[in-house]
Amino acid sequence: MKRYSVFAIAREALRQHRGWERAWASPLPRKSYDVVIVGAGGHGLATAYYLGKVFGITNVAVLEKGWLGGGNTGRNTTIIRSNYLQDPSAAIYEKSRALYETLSQELNYNIMFSPRGVMMLAQTEHEVRGYLRTERANALQGVETRFIQPDEVKRLVPIIRLDGPRYPVLGALWQARAGTARHDAVAWGYARACSDMGMHIIQNCAVTGVEAVDGKVSAVQTTQGSIGCRKLGIVVAGHSGALADMAGFRLPVESVALQALVSEPIKPCMDVVVMANTVHGYMSQSDKGEMVIGGGADHFNNYTQRGSWMHIEETVRALIETFPMLSRLKMLRQWGGIVDMTGDRSPIISKTPLGNCFINCGWGTGGFKATPGSGWAMAELIARGEPGPLAEAFSMYRFREGRFIDESVAAGVAH
Repeated sequence: MKRYSVFAIAREALRQHRGWERAWASPLPRKSYDVVIVGAGGHGLATAYYLGKVFGITNVAVLEKGWLGGGNTGRNTTIIRSNYLQDPSAAIYEKSRALYETLSQELNYNIMFSPRGVMMLAQTEHEVRGYLRTERANALQGVETRFIQPDEVKRLVPIIRLDGPRYPVLGALWQARAGTARHDAVAWGYARACSDMGMHIIQNCAVTGVEAVDGKVSAVQTTQGSIGCRKLGIVVAGHSGALADMAGFRLPVESVALQALVSEPIKPCMDVVVMANTVHGYMSQSDKGEMVIGGGADHFNNYTQRGSWMHIEETVRALIETFPMLSRLKMLRQWGGIVDMTGDRSPIISKTPLGNCFINCGWGTGGFKATPGSGWAMAELIARGEPGPLAEAFSMYRFREGRFIDESVAAGVAH
């Protein structure tokens, strides 16, 4: 694999850019692999990457029923933060945020990581108390975050209205080293690195069944034929329940749509990410000038990847109270993604009832921020057969054992 650099760009410019090679190969599947990972989104590709980099396992296939990164990875709103309340959550999200800081250099691929800061507005006295609690929990966890007053909120976000008609801004939980990254670039960077290690990324290859021998996974049936494997990783977000059913077990998750939209491009007016849990909305400005806007997940189970006018009206109406300038903008486009929600709003990284079959799911609406940390933890689980420190609390069996990791408040808008 040729390294990307300013010198490579200059060299290719001199020869009309004829020397660029494909970022990743598109091979035909082999008969079998040591590890098969279902799902070529950010989490699946990160799992494959850390299997190769950390554990030296490179006989790996990543299967994707559509195109690489075409699911939730390419449909999220790119927010990265780690200021969660519970210790297991803070640990895996902070691991992920730290990996994001140097991921461009590690992958030799610009993921456009922008540590612009994320603030979560406190618009009720209850939220103030909750965020002060989170601030102190984060201090014990080693996560840099602090509660700021309304005057500092206004300094950081000049376009905000502090004295809203229903919910005034009483302060905010501020994480200065949080931010955003380019979602597609994260998937492409991991794919390029995996391909360079000799792994196979097989697109347009849907899994239709899972085969087992003596209680252990032996192969997956796909639209491109049977593919044998010694170990299987399921990393398919909103379709986790369907894959689990193929493997013969049920998951404590439900799938719903999460919707977002962007406005027409405007001049730079906001260089931080703002989340307003009380009115259920959040917003940032992209590098192209679009206001990226989103809210909570749908209130009913569904598998749609389309937006709805009802949701747009609900989200934008609420945000206009805090950001009146939005009322003058036009919508450019909208979309939806299928997210998998657990009862405690925390993920599952776990062994399953089927031997040598492992699952990574339940990230709800906050999966993008966890991509590197999730891949690291899942790779350790697959390689060793037992969860490491990052994953051990996220077993799928915690629900029947009463060991909930309740993040319903930290995931209020769920980003």
